[in-house]
Amino acid sequence: MKTILTIPIISFLCILPLKGQDNAGVSPAAASADTVLRTDNVDEVLSAVAGNNPELAALVQDSEAMDFQLKTENFLEDPTIEYSSFYSAGVNGQAGSELVVSQGFDFPTVYAARHKRNEFSRAAIESGLNAERQRILLDAKNLCLDIIMYRQIGRLLAMQSEIADELLLLYGQRLETGDASALEVNKIRMELMSVATDVAANNAALDAACKSLSAMNGGQEIVFEADEFPLTEDISDYEAAVEEYLSGDASIIAAANTAEAAKAEISVNRQGWIPKIEVGYRRNTAIRDAEHGFLVGCSIPIFSNHRKVAMAKARSTSARSSLNYARLQAETEARSILNEISQTKSAIEAYDEPLMRETLTLLRQAVEGGEISLIDYFTETSGIYSILTSCITLQNNCQKLTARLFRNRL
Repeated sequence: MKTILTIPIISFLCILPLKGQDNAGVSPAAASADTVLRTDNVDEVLSAVAGNNPELAALVQDSEAMDFQLKTENFLEDPTIEYSSFYSAGVNGQAGSELVVSQGFDFPTVYAARHKRNEFSRAAIESGLNAERQRILLDAKNLCLDIIMYRQIGRLLAMQSEIADELLLLYGQRLETGDASALEVNKIRMELMSVATDVAANNAALDAACKSLSAMNGGQEIVFEADEFPLTEDISDYEAAVEEYLSGDASIIAAANTAEAAKAEISVNRQGWIPKIEVGYRRNTAIRDAEHGFLVGCSIPIFSNHRKVAMAKARSTSARSSLNYARLQAETEARSILNEISQTKSAIEAYDEPLMRETLTLLRQAVEGGEISLIDYFTETSGIYSILTSCITLQNNCQKLTARLFRNRL
């Protein structure tokens, strides 16, 4: 009879309290789950999202799991225990036994090579996590910018609705005195219906953006109160902006660390030809006599390491190509963003918002004074309102482009 047991070298149970948990076992975050964050500062919103976003929390846990996996790959092998019983004719009971306790391990340089590879792999995991964090925070910032845009469009629609209400009252009085026609009154009412539809759509979009922002904050409500776009950085040196984008791009950093890890893997596999060593203790018994001794052996990797070096070299070449492609793609994206920012700013500067608002006032005075017809008024103001809305949308787009360009600062 022969029994073989495998015993892990380290067996432990680790019980870690939740971060921020007090002695009563209640998390302060849970206790303040109903707390509403009210702010008009985008940075405060991003700080809250960074701490409460469920997707980011899951990604952090995944990264920790991958880090633990890398550490376990460089542990010693499990020790083994073998016990054998021998029986012989003419001997009552057990005639003899054998006990072997052994431990296998790689050559020390192999552990050092794996450690170096794992360091680069951990750096790649951390950079990948940072890239995902920047993506999530950029989405949150874009939601803040959309909320501001919807509020500004809402103010414009409110002004449009208020003027239409006043005109309806004015032309209703004129209709009673015979100075206006029912067609003109109906035209104003149709304008109010059109504005009401736009207001409802804008309010729905605003509400959806606010709810999405709270969802990104782990369900904890955020009341973002800003209604003006924040100041953006004036980009005077495009090459410096591109260099900042490339040097801080988390995806490039992750690709670079992955390439270094793949390169270090070649060294690991080259040392795979070194025999594995096994040492142990042996105890043999025969009737009443016992013998003790030591066990020394090795495992020669004739088949297990076949073509692993070639595979590691191929992966290293692939990782290096991916890094070069990531750099090229990032530079192309940075220059494309800068070009869009330039074009968008030029379009915004082409609009004279004070002039358009002054024109709206003059048109209102003209229609109330009977200098122009109601049809002409709505024709002219419709174009101006459309241009003002486009201007707000362009400002929103410019803010988002700038946020993308400097997302590495998030």
